[in-house]
Amino acid sequence: MIPPETPLAIGCLLFEELDQLDLTGPFEVLSRIPNATTRLYARAAAPVRDAAGLRLVPDATLDAAPALDALVVPGGPGQEAVMEDEAMLGFVRRQAGAAGFVLSVCTGALICGAAGLLRGRRATTHWASFHLLRYFGAIPDERRVVRDGSLISTAGVTAGIDGALVLAAALRGEEAARRIELGMQYAPEPPFGSGNPETAPVSVRTAMQAAMQTRIRAREATAARVAARLGIAAP
Repeated sequence: MIPPETPLAIGCLLFEELDQLDLTGPFEVLSRIPNATTRLYARAAAPVRDAAGLRLVPDATLDAAPALDALVVPGGPGQEAVMEDEAMLGFVRRQAGAAGFVLSVCTGALICGAAGLLRGRRATTHWASFHLLRYFGAIPDERRVVRDGSLISTAGVTAGIDGALVLAAALRGEEAARRIELGMQYAPEPPFGSGNPETAPVSVRTAMQAAMQTRIRAREATAARVAARLGIAAP
């Protein structure tokens, strides 16, 4: 826990075709931390669009980012390109070396893996990409939020809110995180109970798996290339 009188600098990685809730969910939580600033950093100063076309504007470029106390790494379809973008990976590595914490959300864990941050560490990611964690030397953990020292990783999309609350508690203490949780009235009650493969009806699970096959195969191919570059034997 960092004393409340110490200002915090929190950054979120921004890139084309990310899943915006991977970013904006944690941003909503982290922007409420007392005496903290939360900013968006991208490769260039131009606005980017998320996977559904939402326009997002960075606060600054990667080179202009200060040493951060925490870095948020979201996922989404655009994560494929980031995994092989050395400028982006170098930024993640540098900030991870200086930052107190790194929060990966959904397939943002694969970006962290490509940056070499998952070797020997417990981590999780979206259920459809969970099997890829071993390509990066990670120890797969099926919990919704996994903390391994300064690395916090979450399952898919909405789990980023949970992970950000865990990060808020690590930065400012549990009392502060509880106040944020209450202020947001974060008390989810999913109407259909299909948010996990284990609880979704077989027909729903089968349809989603079929719809995601092309993306999963592309991620597997990228993960295999990255594993080879990192010198890790692909499972």
